[in-house]
Amino acid sequence: MKPDFTVEPSLLPALAAFACVARHASFRHAAIELAVSPSALSQTIRNLERRLGTRLLQRTTRRVGLTEAGQRLLQDTAPALARIGEALYAVEANRDVATGQLRITAPRFAIEYLLLPHLPAFHAAYPQVEVELSMQAAMVDVVGEGFDAGIRLGESLADGMIALPLGPPLRWTVVAAPSYLQQHGTPQTPEALIGHACIRHRNSNGRVMPWEFSRDGRDFTLDVSGPLLLNDSTLALQAAREGVGLLQVFEAIARADLAAGRLHSLLDDWQPPFAGFHLYYPSREQLAPKLRVFLDFMRAANAPAT
Repeated sequence: MKPDFTVEPSLLPALAAFACVARHASFRHAAIELAVSPSALSQTIRNLERRLGTRLLQRTTRRVGLTEAGQRLLQDTAPALARIGEALYAVEANRDVATGQLRITAPRFAIEYLLLPHLPAFHAAYPQVEVELSMQAAMVDVVGEGFDAGIRLGESLADGMIALPLGPPLRWTVVAAPSYLQQHGTPQTPEALIGHACIRHRNSNGRVMPWEFSRDGRDFTLDVSGPLLLNDSTLALQAAREGVGLLQVFEAIARADLAAGRLHSLLDDWQPPFAGFHLYYPSREQLAPKLRVFLDFMRAANAPAT
């Protein structure tokens, strides 16, 4: 079995130069193709021969020919050099083509409301882009975890990220089933929530989330209590429909239940809209076409109606 062998990076240009000289049988013609001087090219070949410890080319005043070692080296390396050239050409030819796998990390709400409704149209427009969506509520190091981009609330974005707004502003709302309100009454202020049965949410980092409110430019949070603690908004919404207790949730998640009368919204004056989700990624430099078209498409698809 042959031992593992790693080519020194400095040898690759020298091997390419050697193959060019061999193809032209001329240092002068090869130097023209490589855009270097004949003397520089000759020095490159001499360094390669010195590194390998054998002569590769026979030089005369009239022609350049291959030695036996040079013939063997050219025969063995030419296919590999050709494959490298084809690979480089393929990258260059596809630099403006949206293709390949696109990995996005996002919380459930963003995937369900901002991405999934528009994916059929996106795939119709860009059939060569394969989208992988990873549902994660916690912040993710997109570079370290191999993601192309992520979607999170603007207030939780890491420093140094390029962030673009995605979708409309969001709004919290406290909701309750009619049966719960009939039995326990309707709180008129956030402070009146104390003593009510509240359905709480445990975040992915283990923290039990307080409820957020704002009035007259003053933001504040309230630590509520209740009989049920969940880490899934879909289950929490079902529990609220069953009359288990009050729930603070994104208004968009509860919109269908509110319209159907299965839930009522409370304390609207204390829950104004706030900046919503952002699509973030590490750098604008040499943005991959697959990510560029995804950014443009999803931002346009989620733009507010005018």
